[in-house]
Order: sequence, then C-alpha cells, then structure tokens
Amino acid sequence: MSRHTLSVLVENKPGVLARIASLFSRRGFNIDSLAVGPTEDDDVSRMTIVVNVEDLPLEQVTKQLNKLINVIKIVELDPATSVQRELLLVKVAADRQSRSHILETVQLFRAKVVDVSPDAVTIEATGNADKLEALLRVLEPFGIRELVQSGMVAVGRGARSITERSTRLAPVSSQTPNR
Repeated sequence: MSRHTLSVLVENKPGVLARIASLFSRRGFNIDSLAVGPTEDDDVSRMTIVVNVEDLPLEQVTKQLNKLINVIKIVELDPATSVQRELLLVKVAADRQSRSHILETVQLFRAKVVDVSPDAVTIEATGNADKLEALLRVLEPFGIRELVQSGMVAVGRGARSITERSTRLAPVSSQTPNR
C-alpha cells in the first residue's frame, strides 16, 4: 500500500462531499484523512484527501472522480513538492510539578499553549504527521485527557496554483516544482 494525497477542486454545492466519499467507499478504500474548505473563489471548495492504495486502483478512482459533474480538477500532491500540515489540539493533565516540563515540551515542538486551567493545559500544534505523533508520545506520560486532530491540508510549492487552469483533467496529474 502507498499513501497518496489528492487535492480536489469541487463545486461548492450540497451533497458533493457525500458523493465523493461514497465513491471511495464503493471501491473499498478507506480515507485516512479528509479536509474540506473554501477557496479564493466562493463557488469552489478544495478537498484534501489522503488515502492508502495501490497505484493502479488509485488511477481507476481518479478517473471515476473526474466523471462526477461537480469535480473541477484533481491533482496528486507529492510530499517533496508540496507543503502538507495537520492541526492538533491536545488537553494534557498539568499539576504544579509537571506544568514546567509540559511548557518546555511545547517550546521544543514549536507548539503553543492556547488554554490553561489549574489542572490542565491545552496545546495547539501544527506540522506533519510524524511531528504530531512525536509530540503525543512525549506528552502521553503526563496524561492526555482529550485530543482532536484535523485532516491534512496541502498546497503545491512555488508560484503555480491548482486553480490556474480550470479545465478538467482526465487522469490525475502530479504537480511538479517550478523551474
């Protein structure tokens, strides 16, 4: 299995997310991460979909996605030529003795404290999956009370944009760095 990140531009209309998710489900693929949000155009949303699949079935799914009327464009983002981030909010038990160690950990991971109470600290961290997993491993001994993690969001590096050409692509294209 290999991990693929798809950036999908879709019409900002009700039901589009359900149709796309069901297409993956019908093919037997589990979506590892899904983030959907508005773009610079109010009529267009961007979906960042991370899925673990073999190469050939991914091509079949992207061809099916392109057939959906609400799909505008699909680009596979290579980790080497894109910026990929996730957001993590984690509430950690923090008494007087452990609070200073937790704050040092927050600084080491370039995270920040967003809420403090007498017995807990809420931390916000952004980064790739490896960084966030490492932070959680370090915080676990203090006692993680609650955590929530966003799906991955990603954008290609350089000046070129997925929205520059609004034509439909038949197969998935890989976004290459500008040279």
